[in-house]
Amino acid sequence: MEPFGLQDKETALRLVGWEAKWPKLVAGFSTRKGGTSSGYYTSLNCGLHVGDDGDAVRENRRLLAEANGFDFAAWTCAEQVHGGAVHIVGSETRGVGRLAHAEAIKDTDGLLTDQADVFLASFYADCVPLFFYAPDRCVIGIAHAGWKGTVARIGAEMVRQMGERWQIAPKDIYAAIGPSIGSCCYEVNDVVANRVRDVLPSRAEQVLEAKDDGKYMLNLQETNRILLLEAGILPGHIEVSHLCTSCRTDLFFSHRKEAGKTGRMTAFIALKEG
Repeated sequence: MEPFGLQDKETALRLVGWEAKWPKLVAGFSTRKGGTSSGYYTSLNCGLHVGDDGDAVRENRRLLAEANGFDFAAWTCAEQVHGGAVHIVGSETRGVGRLAHAEAIKDTDGLLTDQADVFLASFYADCVPLFFYAPDRCVIGIAHAGWKGTVARIGAEMVRQMGERWQIAPKDIYAAIGPSIGSCCYEVNDVVANRVRDVLPSRAEQVLEAKDDGKYMLNLQETNRILLLEAGILPGHIEVSHLCTSCRTDLFFSHRKEAGKTGRMTAFIALKEG
């Protein structure tokens, strides 16, 4: 069953099961619809780093935050670099990066916080969004996992830091893998395939399908699911989307399908106050 359900007049898909179970939690993934951008970025582009008009992007971000019940001042994001670094967001970094890409948290692809009224956001156009929630400690997180972040084990680093900072056991963490490019569309070369084999030496055949031309189709969602299991998250605590961003350019931006001339969706997670 698809865990992400379309809400908000097609502007966002929400983790409906999580939100029903934990009413203080807001978590979802924006679509490309319902914004103010034009051209390649039509219309809810939330990336300030892709050449779109900055005022339009800031307005799109404001619209998305407010549609989900948060003031734009709560929007907090990082300068994503396809790595494995994780930042703990506190009051001093709440709202960082919302107005300018240069002001975002530097060199970071994972964000964690235990504070309410912090709207954690990260940006996608095929890469895998990883959502994290530890309900007993009210800790939330979001991680950006392209193939480089995946083989850097950013998901496991999120789990490790939740344990180190808040003493949260992996069995008490819930994770969700959001819409991203699927194995139906994600062709990679042997350089990428070998990096996947390095992190999954005994299970790479589960996520790589060899082609006749020496290339491979890679299931990046399943790669992340296996790595989260290896990090100790229980199988029943992991949700996986079946939506492919490359197949569904009516709904999503896709860097691969649109040859790099496209916008960015936002994966978001936050806790309501009260």
